[in-house]
Amino acid sequence: MKKILITGGAGFIGSHVVRLFVTKYRDYHIYNLDALTYAGNLENLTDIEAAPNYTFIKGDITDADFISELFEQHAFEGVIHLAAESHVDRSIEDPLAFVKTNVFGTVNLLNAAKKEWENAFEGKRFYHISTDEVYGSLGAEGLFTETTAYDPNSPYSASKASSDHFVRAYGETYGLPYVLTNCSNNYGPNHFPEKLIPLFIHNIIANKPLPVYGDGNYTRDWLFVEDHARAIDLVFHQGAAQETYNIGGFNEWKNIDLVRLLCSIMDGKLGRRPGKSAELITYVKDRPGHDLRYAIDATKIKEQLGWEPSVTFEQGLEITVNWYLNHPEWLDHVTSGAYLNYYDVKSEE
Repeated sequence: MKKILITGGAGFIGSHVVRLFVTKYRDYHIYNLDALTYAGNLENLTDIEAAPNYTFIKGDITDADFISELFEQHAFEGVIHLAAESHVDRSIEDPLAFVKTNVFGTVNLLNAAKKEWENAFEGKRFYHISTDEVYGSLGAEGLFTETTAYDPNSPYSASKASSDHFVRAYGETYGLPYVLTNCSNNYGPNHFPEKLIPLFIHNIIANKPLPVYGDGNYTRDWLFVEDHARAIDLVFHQGAAQETYNIGGFNEWKNIDLVRLLCSIMDGKLGRRPGKSAELITYVKDRPGHDLRYAIDATKIKEQLGWEPSVTFEQGLEITVNWYLNHPEWLDHVTSGAYLNYYDVKSEE
């Protein structure tokens, strides 16, 4: 069986990619490597954890010896690298944690792949998933393309930009076969509630304030996570080697407009009077280095690989809200920290 390593596969995006690959490619064995930090949650994968072509490995990509031994043991033929620290606010508080995971961790994986493949690169692929935040901030016009100059403005985006550069450098210097994608903001089921949409769904349910930074006019492009997983599948299998693809949802929304739409949907789902949830909106002090606008031009992946979003933002948001309302135990476990007990149970088995 073809052995594929997916890092960060217990996280939000990673769990959707793991599920897709495990169920779609029965002739692959998928190894899910995750350190199970606060955002990694094995409850995201209970539906496929017993699949014969799936193995979970608890481990840290910052441990170079461990990563090297892992590659020697399993002889992976492909890597899909999603493991990362990804929350901007946390990066402002602790930049070095982001350097350690996003930069050193990525280089450890690159070194292990280079050593294991030993220049026999035919049929091998190192796929690095990155973010549109490496490009910096846009004004009112324009889109990020694959050739947009990097201009990161937060410790998080700077660490991801650095990891992107290392991936490309290993391609140029050693001939390591890579593909790289930069995606816009993801949303959907299983999203850890520190990010805007799941946090606000949780707060609306609990009648807690909805903290909106600044004037709420920051603009983002939103990508449904299952559409992102489909794009990752396409790029991994059909993307041209040493190429970069931008993945976006063709979905620009100002934060305040998104929040009001979410409030309206939640009012209908919860049987509240129209406008009730919007009363929870609270404007808070802006965070440092806040980028005004991100917007992805996903023309390249559409024209070359035939990918495009399968849902509108309104449709995807409705699916997302329904999922959270239908899985209150998941949300309760995550917000209470009870999901961590799942790790203890699994480690004893």
